[in-house]
Amino acid sequence: MNKQEMFALINANPAFHLATVEGDQPRCRGMFLFSADEKDGILFHSGVMKDVHHQIVGNPKVELCFNDLKNGVQVRVSGKLEIVEDNALKDRICAHPSRAFLKPWRESGELKDFYNQFKVYRLKNGKAVSWTMATNFAPKEIVTL
Repeated sequence: MNKQEMFALINANPAFHLATVEGDQPRCRGMFLFSADEKDGILFHSGVMKDVHHQIVGNPKVELCFNDLKNGVQVRVSGKLEIVEDNALKDRICAHPSRAFLKPWRESGELKDFYNQFKVYRLKNGKAVSWTMATNFAPKEIVTL
């Protein structure tokens, strides 16, 4: 797969698994992509109260795994996350129809400073590999996203 095909698969399959490390233990959980493209990289978010945030702060090296189950294709992307402190981006994320679940949190007033509690993570220049049953035993072809 080339870079454009990988971004297309990632955006078409926004539920992904994120692997982090906590101490010497691996941790993996499902996450929900916000967007992925060549300009902005792979963007997703969480809250500072979550274990995943503390794991990312402690060790920003991660792996993301996207699956197109219908076509039997997997794309894994490894790299180092950065925390994006861009309130305009956070506003854009919260306004997106797929993020309606954020509106009550943002407007509840329970959090004194929503912008500091809501974190956006970016993976740029990640090393990606694709996998299918047909390519199961072929050498990996690494694509920089």
